[in-house]
Amino acid sequence: MARPSPADGSPAPELLHTLLLPWYAAQQRDLPWRRPERSPWEVLVSEVMLQQTPVARVLPVWERWMRLWPSPADLAAAAPGEAVREWGRLGYPRRALRLHAAATAIRDDHDGQVPGDEATLRTLPGIGDYTAAAVAAFAFGLRTTVVDTNIRRVQARAVGGLALPAPSLTRAEVTLAASLLPADEAESAVWNVAVMELGALVCTARAPRCGECPLAQVCRWRLAGSPAYDGPTRRGQAWVGTDRQCRGRMVQVLRESGGPVEGAALHAVWHDRDQSYRCLDGLVADGLVEPLAGDRFRLPG
Repeated sequence: MARPSPADGSPAPELLHTLLLPWYAAQQRDLPWRRPERSPWEVLVSEVMLQQTPVARVLPVWERWMRLWPSPADLAAAAPGEAVREWGRLGYPRRALRLHAAATAIRDDHDGQVPGDEATLRTLPGIGDYTAAAVAAFAFGLRTTVVDTNIRRVQARAVGGLALPAPSLTRAEVTLAASLLPADEAESAVWNVAVMELGALVCTARAPRCGECPLAQVCRWRLAGSPAYDGPTRRGQAWVGTDRQCRGRMVQVLRESGGPVEGAALHAVWHDRDQSYRCLDGLVADGLVEPLAGDRFRLPG
């Protein structure tokens, strides 16, 4: 028998499972990294690419990576600069270097196989708590707590009665996510991705489609009249004129060049010379750009 709803009026976990899991079975997107035949490596690459990046932008890049480097050993054998080049316009190109470093560690320290437990996954370069949990759940079907932006938003509304979660992840959110996991290991992995899918497709940040939501009848936020967010100020991420934009333009020049580029050509893409020098120095320090003699630069070889 399902547990009764908690005293605060939030829906019982079993009721949420009953409502959401059938919806996901019918409405889930056909994404290649979710298919039964996908490898743990394919899942790992997808999770790193999907960080702060929409599925539509990730899909063609992920497919090209899988053609070029279908295993960790394949990527590890390539130059780091090739990973940056094939990262395209996904943004945050340091993720490409981290994937290359993780692939090298998998090849050298784990016999070329992505580790199957969360603790070992966290030891890979660039793999944090979220990615380790996601790979453990989605690649290996383990019962673990996955908390991304979409999951946080669904939890905040359906269980917490709030329009949006806190600006940054809290321990209470992780505890709540753990309490909502089904007891069955295989079902818990599906639950994680189902909540994520609901947040991506229906319970969106700006225009939630509550009329299509399988949790509408029990969502505390909707039942309270969908009150507006009244928490701490949420600032959007700036882009125009930032170091990120400047660095992105420089990396794009190097990606398209196919070889070394004069420093003057890199500085020419930006209007503020002091900022462009600072950004180029930062790219070199981060290992994304390799300096050569004669004030020339290239992607890391």
